[in-house]
Amino acid sequence: MSVTEARKVTLNDYRAETPTWCPGCGDFGVLRGLQRALVDLQIEPHRVLVVSGIGCSGKLSSYIGTYGFHGLHGRTLPVAQAAKLANPELTVIAVGGDGDGYGIGVGHLVHAIRRNVDVTYVVMNNDVYGLTVGQTAPTTPLGRVTRSSPFGSSDYPLSPLGMALGLGASFVAQGFSGHIDHLAVILRAAIQHRGFSLVNVFSPCVTFNEEYGYDYLRQRLVDVDADASYSRLDRMAALRKLAETGGLVEGILFEDPERVAYDELLPQYKREPLTRQVAPLKEEERQAILEAFSLTGR
Repeated sequence: MSVTEARKVTLNDYRAETPTWCPGCGDFGVLRGLQRALVDLQIEPHRVLVVSGIGCSGKLSSYIGTYGFHGLHGRTLPVAQAAKLANPELTVIAVGGDGDGYGIGVGHLVHAIRRNVDVTYVVMNNDVYGLTVGQTAPTTPLGRVTRSSPFGSSDYPLSPLGMALGLGASFVAQGFSGHIDHLAVILRAAIQHRGFSLVNVFSPCVTFNEEYGYDYLRQRLVDVDADASYSRLDRMAALRKLAETGGLVEGILFEDPERVAYDELLPQYKREPLTRQVAPLKEEERQAILEAFSLTGR
């Protein structure tokens, strides 16, 4: 039975546990933006899988009323890609933080972009390791004082959007948890995109990085979606916009609707869940396997 034949999906369908983030945490806005995007698309919750990593952002999979998988630090994308290929009928969304995705997990991000598996990756970027009390992260600006850099960070920050564009990503966007309406629109487009979508979201940490929080971002973010002259089909224009704004940009920077998704490049791949492709074992077959491993008949 389809959604239209039954009833409309509402925000209540996507509510789960009560979040325990710090009051004011940007991740609340990301959660609501994602819920609203899924409701706007009228995707039923049981058709969605949210895969999360470690950190404050990793809790999101418990706070949204979908299937969820809470994985290891930095290993969000391998799980999400495997799940999508095993069941292409699922809408698979990977979520994590900047430490999770751009630190220990950056190698997986590189290859997810290269493969272009049909997964949406939402990174909650607060420029610090929030769960472990505010240490320097891969995106922490040069010179910023943190718990682990009392004399200022000596590392240049990673540019996740510049890296993704340079690697040939087919969808690159950036949102802000303080602009939930706009974030929901961006996430909706990312989910609809056929291929790998990276959405970096400025998600302020009000406990360990308040100086660079909501007010700072509201005063500086440049909205490319509001610029009629900007073309999201031009990769070089996206790189120029990043350079012009110092990365303080909001909206869909780039989309390549022509790039082929990974599963379409696999001639042997069947676009249906594995559970429908593998016939269940007969009882005698099951018993033979058990006996071969000496698990029965002792």
